[in-house]
Amino acid sequence: MDHPAEPGAQAPVDLSQALDRLWVRFLPEIEARIAVLDSAASALAQNALTASEREEAHAAAHKLAGVLGTFGLTRGTELARELEIAFSLEPSPGPAPAATLTQAVTELRTLIASRRPRVSPSVSS
Repeated sequence: MDHPAEPGAQAPVDLSQALDRLWVRFLPEIEARIAVLDSAASALAQNALTASEREEAHAAAHKLAGVLGTFGLTRGTELARELEIAFSLEPSPGPAPAATLTQAVTELRTLIASRRPRVSPSVSS
């Protein structure tokens, strides 16, 4: 006779594997959003950030803030929220604000690169 707790014991592993498969699937989009943020920070450093680039960076940061915690990257969510707020305002041009944003993007990129799935990307859902 099966105990009710036994099937539940498998659930955390199944959930972890499902999240890993989703991570592999959405990683290209996540990386593309990081590239948008990096480009916007670079444009800001050159005093060349357009309103359109700022809006695109704000949207990218917003989407990252909404998803990274799902994958266990709480610090990533915090950084993305900071970037979202920064790009929701008219950022001050110049090297100091741009350096702060670039540092946040770099940390975010490092966190994303450090999350490795525990399943093979070839595993289908």
